[in-house]
Amino acid sequence: MWKRALDRAGLRGPRLRQDYTEQRRAVRLFAPAEYAAARLLLPAALLPHVMAAVAFMHDTDDRIDRGTPEERTTALAQWDGLVQKAFAEGDSALPGLRCLVRTAELHPDVRVHVDAFLRGCEREVAWRTIADDEELEQYVRAYSLPALMLTACLLAPADASARVVFTDGCHRLIRAMQRLDFLEDLPEDVRAGRTGVPADAVARHGADLTRPGAGLGRLVAEQADRAATDLAAAASLPSVVNPSYRPFLRALIGVQRLRLDAVRRAGASLATRTSGPPAPAAALLLLRETGARARQGLRSSEKPGD
Repeated sequence: MWKRALDRAGLRGPRLRQDYTEQRRAVRLFAPAEYAAARLLLPAALLPHVMAAVAFMHDTDDRIDRGTPEERTTALAQWDGLVQKAFAEGDSALPGLRCLVRTAELHPDVRVHVDAFLRGCEREVAWRTIADDEELEQYVRAYSLPALMLTACLLAPADASARVVFTDGCHRLIRAMQRLDFLEDLPEDVRAGRTGVPADAVARHGADLTRPGAGLGRLVAEQADRAATDLAAAASLPSVVNPSYRPFLRALIGVQRLRLDAVRRAGASLATRTSGPPAPAAALLLLRETGARARQGLRSSEKPGD
């Protein structure tokens, strides 16, 4: 299947094919659930390019996520220099960047979102707290949305009006995902001294982020409600894309609903433990969408009157 995906993606030459295979291995290692969803639910021709974009995003996060803020800023500047050099020369000593350059040649929108993502990384490196929902929105627009669009742009519709709807849906989706991230990772973020739950909401509910309590329970419920509103608004995303992409997007949104339900159940206990979607439910969702994709493929292969 992978060789067929490389063929259909138009990727020729042994070195380039090996480069993309390395990105695939990396994604399968650090994001096995996301890899499985992409492999099962996306068209083969798109899969290598999704692997390249996801691997680049992860590599970037890994490079800027260690050390002091000054060290992270320096790491980002060095990485940005390597990325820009790769695009300028059309080549790189790094396999991941060679793949990124080739993917951007075949899908030019990727380059735009690479640049936006790297600019957004400046905010990701610098932030320590999120003051309120307005600042959360700034963070999402500057960093989270460009990060999502690295891959989402590969699914975007060609029609201009549909693309506007698609981008708005992606914005709503990633804002919900980011809010859930900040809730799920609360214990880890508190230990690191960087919490993304809006500080004004923490104060409004009198929540102690270090221990379960009524105030934290109210805070979690409020933030979960706001994430639910955005997820509901993002539900129209599959309707504006190519039918072959719809099972993947439905699965992605469905997993976020599972995450939301898990956060609600955890409530104030998020002070002491992380949360996530139940594995059996996520697997069932993936299985259901895989079946839907298979049936869709069968229908599309049938001729009128069959």
